[in-house]
Amino acid sequence: MTSSTRDPSASANRLISKFVASAPKSVVLSTLHHLSSPHAADSQPLLSSLALPLYTEITEASWFCWNSKLVANVIALLYKQGQIGDAEGLILVTRSTKCPKERDLVQFYCNLMEFVTKLKSENGLSSTYARLNEMLSSSSSVYVRRRAYESLVGGLCVMDQPHEAKNLIAEMRQRGIKPSAFEFRSVVEAYGRLGLFEEMLQTVAEMQDSGFALDTVTSNMVLSSYGRHDELSQMYFWLQWMKDSGVRFSVRTYNSVLNSCPTVMSLLQDLKTAPVTLTELLAQLEGNEAKLVKELSASPFVEGMLTWDSFGSKLDLHGMHLGTSYLVFLQWMEELRRRFTSGQHKIPADITVVCGSGKHSSVRGESPVKALVRKIMLRARSPLRIDRKNIGCFIAKGKAVKEWLC
Repeated sequence: MTSSTRDPSASANRLISKFVASAPKSVVLSTLHHLSSPHAADSQPLLSSLALPLYTEITEASWFCWNSKLVANVIALLYKQGQIGDAEGLILVTRSTKCPKERDLVQFYCNLMEFVTKLKSENGLSSTYARLNEMLSSSSSVYVRRRAYESLVGGLCVMDQPHEAKNLIAEMRQRGIKPSAFEFRSVVEAYGRLGLFEEMLQTVAEMQDSGFALDTVTSNMVLSSYGRHDELSQMYFWLQWMKDSGVRFSVRTYNSVLNSCPTVMSLLQDLKTAPVTLTELLAQLEGNEAKLVKELSASPFVEGMLTWDSFGSKLDLHGMHLGTSYLVFLQWMEELRRRFTSGQHKIPADITVVCGSGKHSSVRGESPVKALVRKIMLRARSPLRIDRKNIGCFIAKGKAVKEWLC
């Protein structure tokens, strides 16, 4: 028996070599991404240990083109696995041969910070933090320093260290660099995730004082934070503030609120008995949950997302979680009824509801949203049927929908 036969690593290397030589480039790279993903690092450590030999083999392929993100992903995994020497070796090669310019080097470290924080690697965070801090001290480039601060603040927030991140924002100001909305939002989200609501709101106020209007993105972060900690009363007050301040609701606004409403989510467990009208739904809700759903249902969100002309009208439910799809569909029926009875809108030739065919569902080809809409329409005796040309849509003639609703 030869030494190569007895050595498992030699056999693995031969298989990796054959794989890289015979498989398409896209398959090889997607395999490397999978091996270095947080899921593989946490649940399949033996499998993820093949990432370094696979990357090494890839660098020898004729089609290989050096990529900052690719090597940063592998280095982050090595830090996670405790292979500090291998990680530092790849960093040394990158610094000496691949990133001769400061801008290239800071971009590499920003990529590395992104990946080490995704993997929750304390070793990787400590090392990358030190190197970015070193660049802050030595560089005279405003661009380099801004990118370094952005990466440091974002990384610390992902690692649940918003106090330290906020100190860096103060340091930025002292050095004459104005913090961007990204830094403030990162800190807001981190404080909210930890349930530190007083600090979260203080940061929101500081963001406004720095000249940034409180928009839908930041408002949704606050809503999501309250929802994560079941603070429904605070969610309601924040929704009211958004409405009074003219901050638009978005799909994520709906997702954050409705995912936090236990009664709504429980109703969707049995679509045979779930209310099929907005009035019936509101009658089953109480307390803060009822206030939240009323606030959403009174918003012009659905009216604004509808396309409508004499040729057709379309409601697109893409990107909506199940609770959002449910409420929006009920609101949609009410909005159609209002338009049909007002006499101020032409009847569209066709009316379409886009649900998706389930390509991105947890079970491919089975769309929970499509199943929800189908069940509600069957119970409500809707004329909408699956479109023969697109199984991810329901369609009906406008006149038939008007007769149904009115």
